[in-house]
Amino acid sequence: MRRPTEDTLRHQGLRNKLIAQLEAKGIKDPQVLTAMGKVPRHFFLDIGFDELAYTDRSFPIEAGQTISHPYTVAYQTELLQVSKWSKVLEVGTGSGYQAAVLAEMGAQVFTIERQSELFEQRKKFKWLMETYRLIKFFYGDGYAGQPTFAPFDRILITAGAPAVPEGLIPQLKVGGVLVVPVGEGDAQRMHRIVRVSASEIKQEVFDEFSFVPMLKGKS
Repeated sequence: MRRPTEDTLRHQGLRNKLIAQLEAKGIKDPQVLTAMGKVPRHFFLDIGFDELAYTDRSFPIEAGQTISHPYTVAYQTELLQVSKWSKVLEVGTGSGYQAAVLAEMGAQVFTIERQSELFEQRKKFKWLMETYRLIKFFYGDGYAGQPTFAPFDRILITAGAPAVPEGLIPQLKVGGVLVVPVGEGDAQRMHRIVRVSASEIKQEVFDEFSFVPMLKGKS
């Protein structure tokens, strides 16, 4: 995959149009909109998608995976309610775009990828590594999380889980938030889980989306 290396005024203008579209679709959090207005999405795609990078579409990346629609990224990030210096566990690095948006918002990001092909590409992605030093990359099983670095203020899962991954809830701080698309098949409902106490959670269910499945183990 050949990556673009320039963020031109034209790209910035296209990003501004995309942000206006996201606002029109109901995204309200100014921090989310500002971050997505700064992160060059075309850097995370093959150069052949340069003309389309700022349309609200998903695109294929390596290992049979996808980069999510910008609206999906904005929606999940808004539900997550990230603050500066929030300690965030992301399950499913994928292209790295979501991690970059979180880091642009000032979060400390611990991101896990189970696909070795996607994990290894981060070494070639010099721009991401140099720009967002708050991102730490891990190769592993997302269902296992990162207990060494727990507890986390926020956990974001960017793949469709058949059920809420109960094993990750102990890695949340009390008061922490987990956002995950839940459901099997072609569609999932977005869930937000708040850890109210050591033994109690509160769960909310939101809109329907479509994600690649969340799988166990490493590949």
